[in-house]
Amino acid sequence: MLFTDTHIQGLSGDMLPDKNGPSAMGGGGQGGLAEHPSVSLFREYLRLKTVHPEPDYGAALRFLERMAKELELPMKKVEVCPGRVVAIITWTGTNTALQSVLLNSHMDVVPVFQESWKYDAFAAVKDAEGNIYGRGTQDMKSVAIQYIEAVRKLKAEGKRFARTIHLMFVPDEEVGGHKGMEMFVKHPEFQALNIGFALDEGLANPGESFTVFYGERCPWWITVRCPGSPGHGSRFVENTAAEKLRKIINSFLDFREQEKHRLNTSECLTLGDVTTVNMTMVKGGVAYNVIPEKMDATFDIRIPPTVNLQEFEAQIQRWCKEAGEGITYEFAQKHTNQDLTSTEDSNPWWKIFSATCKAMNMNLQKEIFPAASDSRFIRAVGLPAIGFSPMNHTPILLHDHNEFLNEQVFLRGIQVYQELLPALASLPAQSSEV
Repeated sequence: MLFTDTHIQGLSGDMLPDKNGPSAMGGGGQGGLAEHPSVSLFREYLRLKTVHPEPDYGAALRFLERMAKELELPMKKVEVCPGRVVAIITWTGTNTALQSVLLNSHMDVVPVFQESWKYDAFAAVKDAEGNIYGRGTQDMKSVAIQYIEAVRKLKAEGKRFARTIHLMFVPDEEVGGHKGMEMFVKHPEFQALNIGFALDEGLANPGESFTVFYGERCPWWITVRCPGSPGHGSRFVENTAAEKLRKIINSFLDFREQEKHRLNTSECLTLGDVTTVNMTMVKGGVAYNVIPEKMDATFDIRIPPTVNLQEFEAQIQRWCKEAGEGITYEFAQKHTNQDLTSTEDSNPWWKIFSATCKAMNMNLQKEIFPAASDSRFIRAVGLPAIGFSPMNHTPILLHDHNEFLNEQVFLRGIQVYQELLPALASLPAQSSEV
């Protein structure tokens, strides 16, 4: 199938509609036309408040049970820990001895600052240009519905494939996946899926290309604790926590500037190729006139697979030693797996994925994922995984105010999966499977 790009109005940030613009609650289609049923389903899923800190996973699971019933496919629910359930809808292939294809998505979404949104972030408002606003439009409820609708259409056409396809819906990705995918990949039910290849979330691309991710940076969340001499706020107390904290902050943020400069001065590097450092919290002090005995700084660090992690931690240790005595640090998260999925033709899964995209006239832009997704846990157990969300001509708005996706981009994504799934699920048996 050949895709040609037509101009879709209203996709750039400066063309967003007024808060009280037309179709504010978006009851139907544009110009009096009936809305595409896949779009209506997408908007229904967006309205489910699976938002942290108290995501309504029950509503999502009931929705997915309905989808499984409509698809006439079985759905299995696996509770990986109390209150955290992984749902798997399975389309069994004709040769169950072959490895399966996993289509992964997460049910949860991040919180919103509603006062900064044009519309209710959970109303799934569609404006006159067909832009659908809502938390999760890009990250990643759109992809979940695209999986479902592609399978629905393929089944309606009477298609069957050799390999089994699993649609998986996991909890808690947005808070690190520790009670979701990280636990599930160690579960016997995961092993029983016999996965050969996985697709998971990617990012929108503002341009013509579609971005695909074959690896991820390692997220390190670190708190540096600086002890010091307390005293009265009117004195020049020596060896204070604040003096040590200032040196720590300078070391981390000076390194941040170096990496930022490296990214900005190289045409070859993308965000996923450099280390980002951001100070996200500072704690300490009890009163205006009391010099505190300790102060903490917390940093969010994302490290590309090209960096030696042992050497990077040794650098952190040097910064702490140079800043003064008694400084310690601890990790809230320290991911160390740096596995990459091969994007060479020697990888048959990548070869068929990229060839199918090429046949659809899709230009793929290969990158290291700059943030973190559940793909890292899949790769950590030795399975190939690609991060891919079929959204081009779309600003990157995950976790941002006024997150939206145009309905035509969304519908095109279903067509993309209608081509990809038959290709992947029909991959001939490999030597390791014979």
